[in-house]
Amino acid sequence: MKKKFWILAVVFAAILALSACGSKSQEDVVQDLNGKLEKLSGYKATAEMTLKMGTEPQNYDIEVWHNKPDYYRVQLKNSKKDQSQMILRNNDGVFVLTPTLNKSYKFQSDWPKNSSQAYLYESLVKDILQDKSAKFKVTKNAYVFETKTRYQNNKMLPYQEISFDKRTLTPKSVKVMDTNKNTLVSVKFTKVQFNAKFDKNAFDTKKNLTSASFEKAPKDVKVSGTEFSVKYPEAKVGKLYEEKQINTANGKRVIITYTGDKPFTLIQEKATVSSNKAMEVTAMSGDMVDLGFVVGEITKNSISWTQDGVNYMIASNKLSQDEMIEIAESVQGQPVK
Repeated sequence: MKKKFWILAVVFAAILALSACGSKSQEDVVQDLNGKLEKLSGYKATAEMTLKMGTEPQNYDIEVWHNKPDYYRVQLKNSKKDQSQMILRNNDGVFVLTPTLNKSYKFQSDWPKNSSQAYLYESLVKDILQDKSAKFKVTKNAYVFETKTRYQNNKMLPYQEISFDKRTLTPKSVKVMDTNKNTLVSVKFTKVQFNAKFDKNAFDTKKNLTSASFEKAPKDVKVSGTEFSVKYPEAKVGKLYEEKQINTANGKRVIITYTGDKPFTLIQEKATVSSNKAMEVTAMSGDMVDLGFVVGEITKNSISWTQDGVNYMIASNKLSQDEMIEIAESVQGQPVK
């Protein structure tokens, strides 16, 4: 009888030991993520991103290439609208390639070092490491963190929930939330390959500028035409004071003025397509700003971007950069007054 109890005690102790080994603390997982990141030479990832900032959700496919220390190639594509944009970082600088216009914009930028990026693995790990008050939970197949974000120009998205696969520590999903914990940006990773191999010129500026996938504008985006649908902000803004149209050599230019405590002007006009055989490169004086659906330029008093073959600019002496971003993000919804 004593022998039976002794055997049961040993088995019970073994079960407890195995259970303890299988349950990692928040500190353990953070240490494992940091260790994985330090040993990582680079990666390839694909993901699906959904933005809920307008009337209807906008869906984008994302492809990420990263090779240490500072090489990046991020392609965002809205398959429904057949539009795409690429962010390229190499020794030459940071470029934003817009194939529908046959143009590229060069920024003097530290991107992505000093800001959160929901689709970059090292950025997610850094968010966790820097947030000492991050929340942690374990599910059946994932480690889940809730952290603060590090968006430099967008304080409207202060929180995020990041989920990692328990076995591989690859990212599974990210939910970026507003101040009320509503999810406005969600990223679902479909494939992640750590320590991926790249061709010698995979991040080369010239190769990517002249890539075959960027030689022709998508046929569904009629960037050569002069007509477009005027769009209006869906964010709570001042009163629409005036809307006027000016005819230019490239078609119409629509100028919409809003009044109130924080007046601003929204300008829209059809973008022109560069006729150069090689993609045109323009040096930008402002800072690069990620609006989720597109990358634009922001200064102290203005923000500008191009979407669906249309140039947009918001200008104001009263709006903060955060407020300009919030309004810009809401313009991407359906045209409403």
